[in-house]
Amino acid sequence: MVNEEQRTQPSGQPVMPGRGLDPMVALATGVHACPGVYALLLGSGVSTAAGIPTGWQVVVDLVRRAAVANRPDDEAAVAAATAHPEAWWAEHGDGEPLGYSNLLAALAGTSAARQALLAGYFEPSEDDPEEGSRTPTAAHRAIADLAARGSVRVILTTNFDRLMERALEDVGISPQVVHRPEQVLAATPLAHSKVTIVKLHGDYLDLEQRNTIDELSTYPKAYDDLLDRIFDEYGLIVSGWSADWDHALVAALERRATRRYPMFWGAYAAPSEKATRLIAQHDGAVIANVTADDLFAGLLARLEALDSLAAPPLTRDMAVARLKRVLHDPVRRIEVTDLLQNEADRVVGHVADTDRFPTHLPSIAFADYDKWLASMRTESDTLLYLLATGVFHDDGTNDRLWIRTVNRLMSARGQPGSTYTPGLESYRHYPALLAVWVAGVVAITADREDFLAQLLTEPSWRPWVNDRTPRPAADVLRPIWLLEPDWLNKMPRWGQPTNWLYPASHLLRLDGREPVRSLIPDDESYAAACDRLECLASYVAVDAAREPTRHVPWMGEFILDSRSDGNGDGLAAQIATEIGEDWPMLGAFDGDVERARKAAEDTSQFIRQHGRTW
Repeated sequence: MVNEEQRTQPSGQPVMPGRGLDPMVALATGVHACPGVYALLLGSGVSTAAGIPTGWQVVVDLVRRAAVANRPDDEAAVAAATAHPEAWWAEHGDGEPLGYSNLLAALAGTSAARQALLAGYFEPSEDDPEEGSRTPTAAHRAIADLAARGSVRVILTTNFDRLMERALEDVGISPQVVHRPEQVLAATPLAHSKVTIVKLHGDYLDLEQRNTIDELSTYPKAYDDLLDRIFDEYGLIVSGWSADWDHALVAALERRATRRYPMFWGAYAAPSEKATRLIAQHDGAVIANVTADDLFAGLLARLEALDSLAAPPLTRDMAVARLKRVLHDPVRRIEVTDLLQNEADRVVGHVADTDRFPTHLPSIAFADYDKWLASMRTESDTLLYLLATGVFHDDGTNDRLWIRTVNRLMSARGQPGSTYTPGLESYRHYPALLAVWVAGVVAITADREDFLAQLLTEPSWRPWVNDRTPRPAADVLRPIWLLEPDWLNKMPRWGQPTNWLYPASHLLRLDGREPVRSLIPDDESYAAACDRLECLASYVAVDAAREPTRHVPWMGEFILDSRSDGNGDGLAAQIATEIGEDWPMLGAFDGDVERARKAAEDTSQFIRQHGRTW
């Protein structure tokens, strides 16, 4: 009879390599340097946290059930059957030794009947009082993440459950599963398969499971040959396996006199005597006092840390390419968030430096103003490309991330101190304005004006004087208030002095053009999207203003179209005709159609009264 795998005290001490160096360090650096070179050997200890029984535990419980069904009123007989299942089977069975296959064949003659009988042991149940029972553990999920990053490609297991398969499927991997020896020759070569799981003792629905001492004493030749190749060509990470009962597997390890790559053995308690001998034979490293969850989650965390250390600085094109790869992968959502947040944090740190961007000067050199705005634009370059790409290709899943990114940029405009120059205090919002501009233009182009409504209203900033109520982006980021018109038109970048006066939006159109060029290659389409953005932002800004003196549109180049008929009935009045119950921008006005129409009329009225006023 075979009991469940268990750990026993060793007769000798296992090899502890490293001379004081934590074996996890050697394991992490080895796996990081050689992705896919280490195979896993998983025993029952990996699945016990999920409430999965061993094969022998299932056999004993099935005998107990059979005994209850045979003599429902005889508690003593049931207790005896549970304590000595082989004796009960010898009396009531078919003459064959007790084993998983013989018992199942007697209790459930068809595949469907076996599946129904065994489901309660291996499949989650809605009625199970223990949440998370018989579902993938933290160890299974960490292993799946290791496989997804290419660190692990071969998984050997003595377990019958399908938790490893489920965890891999959750990260988008359909593993190759070998659970019968005849499948070995037909399987895709290990080197060409994304992930291969070898279930050495079978699947729980497989009548060829191995449980008894005789069944575990030898493996079919196909399994022996496969194990010889794996143990020769791969490093090995062992977890949850005692080596006490799986004699054929122990023999396969003992056949290998040398190893190409190291062996690491995770152990929660002291390794068993047999395990100690195997570790010593292969000069293995014991990772002591770790559960399977600790071992694999810890390995994954160390690999990710090594990634960040080893990765070269991201160029703009590399960042955009990475975003395209991971944007629609739900498993890699954290990577998308980190990509945007890291860039936003870097921009804010740059802009918030008052030594680099002063907030008070007795006089302004226009060349300096030009230089400061150009520096902000350069520092924001990668982030603008990421926002343009993300908003254009997103399906709404990451909208909160784009909003949070703008919010983070708006935080760069902190309290300047007791003395400040207004035009220098406000220009720290220029990267936030550029971000709204780029994201807004691509949202319009991608028919995502419902997101534009969020973009203009949900990011907010709290003024540091007077009324400190948070104000939405459309209200705070009016270009005419952030960029001082006189300084703007005297910047050296415009060349010789001219009578032409550029609105702030002229600079925005230039600085925002390249991040969206691949998405909006036509200049005319880009200009039309810019006009529409200015007009829609004006509606929202006018609606958001609480004081009459703040009912000011964005006052950009879109107003030039209004002047063409002399009455101000240009683009602002044209867009107003779209407003209705199904208008995508209605969310910016809390769904109130009349409120939106009033904002549109107020915008047109302001343009009629003030004309081209930058």
